[in-house]
Amino acid sequence: MTRQEETQLAIAACKVRMGVIEGTHGAKAGHPGGSLSAADLFAYLYNRELRVDPANPRWEDRDRFVLSKGHTAPGLYGALAYRGFFPTEDLPTLRHIDSYLQGHPNMNTVPGVDMSTGSLGQGVSAAAGMAKAAKLQGRDHIRIYALLGDGEIEEGQCWEAFLFAAHYRLDNLCVIIDLNGLQIDGATRDVMNTAPAAEKLEAFGFQTISIDGHSFSQMEDAFASFHSCQDRPTAILMHTTKGKGVSYMENQVGWHGKAPNDEEYETAMAELRARLAELEAAQ
Repeated sequence: MTRQEETQLAIAACKVRMGVIEGTHGAKAGHPGGSLSAADLFAYLYNRELRVDPANPRWEDRDRFVLSKGHTAPGLYGALAYRGFFPTEDLPTLRHIDSYLQGHPNMNTVPGVDMSTGSLGQGVSAAAGMAKAAKLQGRDHIRIYALLGDGEIEEGQCWEAFLFAAHYRLDNLCVIIDLNGLQIDGATRDVMNTAPAAEKLEAFGFQTISIDGHSFSQMEDAFASFHSCQDRPTAILMHTTKGKGVSYMENQVGWHGKAPNDEEYETAMAELRARLAELEAAQ
């Protein structure tokens, strides 16, 4: 990856973060912390990895992405909007009664959303089913991606899906877990410790790759390994910072599910605008 390409991805990620703040502030509700920790991944997926077409969101040969940790919809919406699936001006309508952008992704109303999610564990189960269906249809060129949270994998249903994916050798499935270390009630290690996640997924039959979830070059290498892996699914374990990119939100459990007020909105947007200007000047 060239420096210019990395800068372009960083710009895209900064815009996703701005979308997260716009959305949650407009809603006066939502989940900024986990949306921000995954913003770099959202930017990478929708600007480099996924085969998708914003002009034809239901293109049959597209790759599929399932946001299993559906409460981080503000991050997904930011990525979709800035990729051209729908107007960025709609982001502040998040969770409004008459808006198509509700608190969890709805495949029936939001262009680019491949699965309605929200109940933790169900998204990755649907993704495994999609991967199996693609195999049965002889459409191995379609790749399925699912993003989970580290709090989410406390759900037993996730591990049933992992067993299914390994048993059927779904090498077209990439499970990504956002290891930001925090969930709604506190640190994951205190609420229900799921570490060591990589070793557990390896034991379940996955190719496992641990990366810095804020490094685009490490994402590039991880997805290249996914592309070349045969006869087993891939799990990418992203080590991230919850609230990444907004100073007062970083590593603060209270920002799991709380919206910024007007003053906090201005502070966050000022930081992100300054970062965007810095990145654009570096192009």
